[in-house]
Amino acid sequence: MYFGGYTLYLLISLPALLLGMWAQMKVRGAFNKYSRVQTSNGMTGAEIARKILDANHLQNVKIEQTRGMLSDHYDPRKKTLRLSPSVYQSNSIAAAGVAAHESGHAIQHRDSYAPLRIRSLMVPSVQIGSWLGPVIFFFGLLMAYDTLAWIGLGLFAATAVFALVTIPVEMDASNRAKAILTSEGMMYGNEMAGINKVLDAAALTYVAGAIQAVSTLLYYGFMLFGSSNRRRS
Repeated sequence: MYFGGYTLYLLISLPALLLGMWAQMKVRGAFNKYSRVQTSNGMTGAEIARKILDANHLQNVKIEQTRGMLSDHYDPRKKTLRLSPSVYQSNSIAAAGVAAHESGHAIQHRDSYAPLRIRSLMVPSVQIGSWLGPVIFFFGLLMAYDTLAWIGLGLFAATAVFALVTIPVEMDASNRAKAILTSEGMMYGNEMAGINKVLDAAALTYVAGAIQAVSTLLYYGFMLFGSSNRRRS
């Protein structure tokens, strides 16, 4: 049975979009809350990251300040950790958590962590498939050319696979961050509770992102099946 376009979208995609919006609100709320709570050691996010990297024999990894809010990331190609101003310069619990998380990605890179390697290999195809896939899909759908629509669907599917692979990569980085902050004695008392809330909220955004990608893929698939069935009937 083929549902109308809007009805199908509401049934499949809207719940995932709402989950994504809620996850973004949760991570921003946790980050804003713990950005106002300073750590006992007084170390900035950049200093936290440097200490973690040096302790793991990663003196060759550079740390740079980048623009934007929550734009923090690790660049494996240039072996560079880029931290946003609110993390790089701040000595808050939120900054410590984010800096430690991104340092976890650098350690994953050193250890050749398999999911990270797979995700890195997928980046070029995802950059193309995320925008070209839907274009080809809808063009094939409008022209009643199912083969072309399936090609577009296949290209976009790489985006969903990428989002699914991202989940273990990000969760492992957070687990490494929590373990390192504890083992290195950089957090005291109840500070780890704040770290956990910030990183767990961030992990939820990746789960929501994967659900959104998969639900969109399903939405496209149902549209294609519905269109094909109507032409055959």
